[in-house]
Parts: sequence; structure tokens; C-alpha cells
Amino acid sequence: MSGSTAPSRKRQDPDPQAFSWAEARARLSDLGEGRINLAFEALDRHMDGPAAERTALRFLARDSLEARDISYRALNERANRFANVLDELGIRPGERVYGLSQRIPDLYAAFFGAIKHGCVFTPLFPAFGPEPIRQRVEIGEPTVLVTTERLYRRKVAEWITQTPCLREVLLIGDVSDVDEAPENTRDAGALMDRASSQYSTRPMAPDAPVLLHFTSGTTGTPKGALHVHEAVITHHVTGQYALDLRPGDVYWCTADPGWVTGTSYGMIAPLTNGTTLVVDEAEFDAERWYRILQDQAVKVWYTAPTAIRMLMRQGPELARAHDLSTLRFLASVGEPLNPEAVHWGREVIGLPFHDNWWQTETGGIMIANRPGLPIRPGSMGKPIPGIEAAIARQGESGLQILHEPDQTGELVLKQGWPSMFRGYLNQEERYLKCFDGEWYLTGDLARRDADGYYWFIGRTDDVIKSAGHLIGPFEVESALLEHPAVAEAGVIGVPDEVAGETVKAFVTLKPGHAPDKALQKELLGLARQRLGPAVAPRQIEFRDQLPRTRSGKIMRRLLRARELGLPEGDLSTLEGGSND
Repeated sequence: MSGSTAPSRKRQDPDPQAFSWAEARARLSDLGEGRINLAFEALDRHMDGPAAERTALRFLARDSLEARDISYRALNERANRFANVLDELGIRPGERVYGLSQRIPDLYAAFFGAIKHGCVFTPLFPAFGPEPIRQRVEIGEPTVLVTTERLYRRKVAEWITQTPCLREVLLIGDVSDVDEAPENTRDAGALMDRASSQYSTRPMAPDAPVLLHFTSGTTGTPKGALHVHEAVITHHVTGQYALDLRPGDVYWCTADPGWVTGTSYGMIAPLTNGTTLVVDEAEFDAERWYRILQDQAVKVWYTAPTAIRMLMRQGPELARAHDLSTLRFLASVGEPLNPEAVHWGREVIGLPFHDNWWQTETGGIMIANRPGLPIRPGSMGKPIPGIEAAIARQGESGLQILHEPDQTGELVLKQGWPSMFRGYLNQEERYLKCFDGEWYLTGDLARRDADGYYWFIGRTDDVIKSAGHLIGPFEVESALLEHPAVAEAGVIGVPDEVAGETVKAFVTLKPGHAPDKALQKELLGLARQRLGPAVAPRQIEFRDQLPRTRSGKIMRRLLRARELGLPEGDLSTLEGGSND
């Protein structure tokens, strides 16, 4: 049985005019003199109430569907033990701790333990190869690396002696006998077992650094975006307003903790809101995912458009073979969600997916199809309470805000929300270029309709300029995805002597469809019918797969670089490789 025929009542949409960040701050703890600690809000704050014995993590190992429950109290004590280990090793507040691990419980303990101690934590994606890991270590200069023995041997050991900043390598997960353990590493589990389970979480200034998230640029080295402790205010309220999180909910965010989504909404927001967080060590498998949704009685599910499309490829029968009736709210993140996925969710699962928009730099969800708002498929939604967004263009006198609806321009946000990033590590000039007066420049083109919904057009460097028209790749890709044969589509602009640029589409097909000229002609006709000849692609090329980041975004810039023979830029986030 699939679907929720009578889902429980959704949260009423809050009045943006009645919201203030000061009031949101007051919902959390004051550790004296206005100080705060992100880990305290996620764990310690629950210790004096009934939530202490509630399940915080519901862990499923890679080769099993049997869950192991870890309570808030147990996770807090394990994090305390890790904080004490850092203290005993002489690691000081403010020093950086990197985490490189599969999704296992002690990664979560290390994350919150480091933050309790006042350290700055950097999550790394375990599928990165040795060079991207080394590059991020050289940029961020961590003192401690928390990793597994297997990842250490495969991806770190060969270059670690050349990075003197790393004083400690702490191994979590299964560790070999002492005689066989890698040289210059310590068994973190054994150290934690001997450490005290009591620790006084360190009060921090609201603007003290807590997270360093790396994000790839079009060219050059990765950028390290710095976030601060008061970012937890945004995580907490957006968990409620955008994801409908409620105490006691079973919640599953499928994003890996190595990405900002996997920390902001796969660690922090669910625990500050007292939910039970499903943690699956295994990678995507459609049957397994449906089993988890069914067996763990998941209520709120936050996943990526890529994963949704992969489920759509499997057909509706697999979904309908499972009881998904406990689901109350579905949300999507990572790239714009095509309308077809919204309709598919409603038809097959019984609930629509709610798209939302944010960036590594914003630290939390900024615009969303919120639980209390009608969904407009294909739209990013409306700004979260406390967020002022606008559409702008650069004019002769500087940045000009476009007040009339349905005008295309750059999406900008007024500064002042707590999770706004506070710098790019060692790149102050690059950071300052992200702002124009009081406005943060997102680099995304969008439009706002007459009802205040925002619609994504594309990155400023993705937009195609053809014969005077500004064409957003997303709208062309969405039109192609309406065809039942199309699994994925990526669209770029290619040079044209007459038009300046014309649209070229790269398409992957669902199983059972042949990439022949007849289908190519059919797709071109569909696009012309939906979009008009000025916007529709002139060329369609079939591919077995499209280049994507590991978080699921189609890399249009890489399609364009390979098509035109241009430099490919930073490829460290390109999908591929192994999680070993």
C-alpha cells in the first residue's frame, strides 16, 4: 500500500510580519552573557526533559535493515567523551577538526563533541579521492582528522607526512589490533571508552566560528565558507517552517554529512527539534529506501531531485508495494525540482515534494514551498519568515531592485540572518564581492511572480543569451523531462554566428528507449511546442550519463567546457569513485 490518504494536519504557515530573529533566538538556550553553543542546542538542552530518553539516531548498518537506536542521552554522553579526548590531547578551542567517514554513529559523536569543545568542524565527503581531501586539508590546516581506518589507508596515508598541520589522526569505526593499526594514528573509540561521559559544553560567542564548509567554484580551488554558532537559530526555525519537523517525528535526510545539507538538516536541525534521525550507512538502493520509509515509519523525508528521478525510473509499482502511509511531508534539495517530480510524488506516494532553495553560503533554507502554502510545481516557493529576498540588476547607479513581478534578474538577500556565512577562508576579497551594500548576491537568476513565489532561472554563468532572449536552462530541461522517455536533461548554450548562442540539450533515457533519430525529432518537437522556437533547443545529444556533483547537481559548466574545449575547473565534487 502506498501513499497517505489522510496525512496529519500540516503546520500552519507563520505570519512573516510577526517573526523576528530575536524571538527565534529566545527559543534556544542562553549560556550566559548571550553566549551559545550549537552542540548544546542539539543535545545538552534536551537532557533535563523527556527527550533525553528519546531516540536521537536510528542507525542502519550498510549490510542490514535492522535498526540500532541511540538515545539523546547516549549520544550526548558519547559526544562528551570525544570532547574530553580532544581536551586530553591538548586540542584547543578554535582549532579545526576534519571529519572523513561513512555515516556511522561515532561520526555524529565526533561532530558534536568537537563543537562542544569549541573547535571548528569541517565535514568531508568520503567518496572524495586522495587529492581533493589533501587539497582541503592544505587550505584549512586542521589539527585533527577523524576518519576510519579503511579511508585512512586508502586516501590519507600516502600524503599525510607532507601536511605538518595535522597533529592527530583519530580512527573511528572498526579499528585493527594495535600491532596492525596505521602508524601515527589513535583508536578514537578506545580513547572515548576511557574518557569521562561528563563534559561542560563551552559557551561561545554568537559569531565564533563553528563550521567550515567547502564549496567548489567554477574555476580554481575550493572555497571554505565559514559559519558561526548562532547559525543554529536558522537551522532550528527552518527545520520547523520549511520541513515541518516536530518533536518525536521520525525524520530521514538522505544527504551525506559531508555536504552542507547533511550537517544543517541531517544533524543540527532535526536534533534541535527533538526528532529521531534515521541514519543509513548504505548508498542508494530503491528497494532498500522504500523498506526504510516503511519499516521505520518515517514521517518527514528530505531528499534530492537526483534520487527522486532514480526512484521514478523504477516505476510506480515498487513504491506501491510498500506501506508509506506514515509519511506526512516530503521535501527536496540540491537543485531545482522539476514539476514532473512534484506530480509523481502526489500520484505515486500520495504526497507532493516541496522544493526549497538555499546555498552553502546561506547556511540554511532561505526560500521554500512551506507546509502551509500551496505548492506551485517548479517554483522555489516563498522566503522563510525573517528572510527578505528581491530580484535585482546592476545599473549605471549600482544595484537596482526590480519591484515589478515576472522580471528576470539576480536573486539577492538582505543581510542579517544568523546562518549567513562570515567569510571565505583566507579569501577576504572574494568574500566582499558577494555583497553590494546590504544585499548578498547569490549568483542565481530568478523571477518573482505576482503572488510572491520565486522561480529559478539558472546560475548567472549558466544563462543562455540567444537572439536577445535570456534562456534559463532549467525551464528547457523541465520541458524535456515531460517526455516519458527522458530520465535526465542538461542544457547549455553553444556559440552561433547569428544568434550569439543557441540551446543544446544533453539527454539520458530511461530503460527501454532507443536513442534514435525518431526520438530526437520527437523531443525537439515537444520542446518547440512547450517553449516556442526561440527558447527550444536546436540540438539534442543522447548520453549514457551526465556529469553530476556528488550531491546530485548536473554540472552544466562541465558539459559546456567539454563541448567547447574549455578548461574544466575544479572537479573535486564530480560524481564517481567509491565510498570505500
